[in-house]
Amino acid sequence: MSSTISQDASTSIEKPPNSVDVERQSDTAAPIATAPAPKSLGAGSALALGAFGTTLTTLSLSLMEWRGVTTDNVFVANFFFISAFGLVVTAQWELSIGNGFAYTVFSAFGLFYAGYGALLTPAFGIVQAYGNDTAQYNNAVGFFMILWTVFVFTFLIASLPSNIAYILVFFFVDLGFLTVAASYFAEADGHHASSIALKKSGGAFCFLAGLVGWYLVFHLLLKDSLVDLPLGDTSRLFGKKKNKAQ
Repeated sequence: MSSTISQDASTSIEKPPNSVDVERQSDTAAPIATAPAPKSLGAGSALALGAFGTTLTTLSLSLMEWRGVTTDNVFVANFFFISAFGLVVTAQWELSIGNGFAYTVFSAFGLFYAGYGALLTPAFGIVQAYGNDTAQYNNAVGFFMILWTVFVFTFLIASLPSNIAYILVFFFVDLGFLTVAASYFAEADGHHASSIALKKSGGAFCFLAGLVGWYLVFHLLLKDSLVDLPLGDTSRLFGKKKNKAQ
C-alpha cells in the first residue's frame, strides 16, 4: 500500500474537474468521524444486584429459620451459579467502562458467595475435615466471616459519597456478617441459645440488605422507561473534600 501511495505522488495525473482531491481536502478542514460514546451499562448492573439480592434474601430466610428451614445447602445453586458467575461476569462489564468501585464490589461478593458455597458443599470435604471438633470448625468459620466484615466495612466507607441506597446495602450487610460471625463464635463457646439469636439477627440484617438491593434493581431497570426511583444522592456532602483532592 505504501508503494502505491508513493507512485501516485511522483506521477502527475490530471484529475477530472468534478473529482475531489482527497489529499488537498485532508490538509484543510476535513470532517473527523467520531465514534459515539458507549451507552451506559447501568442496566447490566441490575443482573449483579439481582443476583446479590436473590442469594442474600434466600440465605437470610434460612438464617432466620423461616418455615423451619435451618439447612442452607440448597442455596449452593445460588452461590455458585447466579451469584458467583453472574456477579463476576457483570464485574468485567463495569471494568470496561472504568467503574472500578463496582468492579471490586461485584467481584468480591461473587467470590464470597462461591467461597461460602464451598463450605456447604460436601464434595469439598471442609466440614468433614474437622471431624467431631465442631468448636474448631465454628471458630474457623467465625474468622472467615469476621474478615469479610472488615472488607465490607471498607465498601461502606467508600460508598459514603455515593447515595443512601448503596450506603444502606453495605451497612446492613456489614451488620449481618458481624452478627453471623458472632453466632459462630458463640456456638464454639457452647452458648447455643445465644448463637441462634445472633444468627437470626444476622439473617434479619441480610434480609434488609437484600430488599435494598432489589430497590436498586428496580431503579436501574425502570429509570429509562417508567419512573426514576430516588437513591438519595450524598455526593454533594463530600464536594468540598473532592475539590480539594483535585
